[in-house]
Amino acid sequence: MTAPDDAPNDWLLLSEPDAGPLEARLVQAALSAPRWSSGRMVERFERGFADWLGRGHAVAVPSGTLGTWLALRALGIGTGDEVIASTYGWHQVAQAVTLAGARAVFSDINYWSGCLDPVRAAAQVTPATRALVAGNVNGHPAAWEALGALAREHGLALVEDATESIGSRYRGRPVGSFGTVSVFDFSQPSALCCGEGGMLVTDDAALASELRYLRARSVADRQSVSVGARVPLQAAMSEVTAALGVAQLARIDEILERRKAVEAAYLEQMLSFEGIKPPYIAPDVDEVHWMLYLVHLGKRFTASAVAQVVEDLRTECIESALYCQPLHQQHHYTAQGWRRGQLPLAERIADRALALPLHGGLSPEQVGFIVKTLKDSSVNVGAGAAIY
Repeated sequence: MTAPDDAPNDWLLLSEPDAGPLEARLVQAALSAPRWSSGRMVERFERGFADWLGRGHAVAVPSGTLGTWLALRALGIGTGDEVIASTYGWHQVAQAVTLAGARAVFSDINYWSGCLDPVRAAAQVTPATRALVAGNVNGHPAAWEALGALAREHGLALVEDATESIGSRYRGRPVGSFGTVSVFDFSQPSALCCGEGGMLVTDDAALASELRYLRARSVADRQSVSVGARVPLQAAMSEVTAALGVAQLARIDEILERRKAVEAAYLEQMLSFEGIKPPYIAPDVDEVHWMLYLVHLGKRFTASAVAQVVEDLRTECIESALYCQPLHQQHHYTAQGWRRGQLPLAERIADRALALPLHGGLSPEQVGFIVKTLKDSSVNVGAGAAIY
């Protein structure tokens, strides 16, 4: 359960965009321009984003889902192909596999990081496998060295889902720099928030050219009879969305710093929970920027107890939610034969991973109130302190 659409201002929401005067100025500049699509602001956002990540090319798209669909099409993946993906995390990227006509083959996760486990993924490779889709779950980078080695060994495309993790770093490199193509999404609760929108990044010039071809038909192609040979989508980013992106990118260090201060307040307040551990960070990870603040409730919390905790928080105007309902448990995929029990680590985490508000607008006092309410609720439902 989440906050209602007409929630009053005193709600502590899971996410809020971090906007300032620069966003307003650039949006006004975009509105004053003669082109509201396929203009200079999109080009500026693409160029700046590629430079910020140190990648050769960036292609702006309406969402991470459409972007991943475009990427799979550009890689020639479709009907009859298999793509290995995690069942856990932000679903929309993995669901693009189905949109592309390929078969999603779900694999289990590393219990601690929540990311796709390279060893378990290797066991799923078949002659039909064409790609891996791996995400940096809630900001924690995946095991990119091992995943990259697996992709190279079997000649697979590696699609990096960076939708949850902008700013995180693995072995000295930012997320978004590990995939054959990497996918970002700028809808809430992304730290870099444009309301909607996404970005594909790659170092492959030919792939970037194909992505641009498939993204939309250009004005210059209006009289062409060959441009429809591969049927482009209408999947460009507007100038207004790009203006927000340019502004947010210019302020990204400031935005991430404020979120880090909120994270520090959570870490301090969580010490009041007996047995609570700080969020796990793998040895190869340099920096994690969490998308939301996750608390992993212990086995003493039944499904009904977790639901009651969410309701108790809601009563105090605190928005919270279970972080993920694994894809293999959802109807579209159960109809394909997937069943609960096949991916036990993802199921165990998903049953008790509770997402709490995380955004730069939260004060230490508000974080303290959230944690106290959570602690009181955990006692009231008879589960005691939350534990990992």
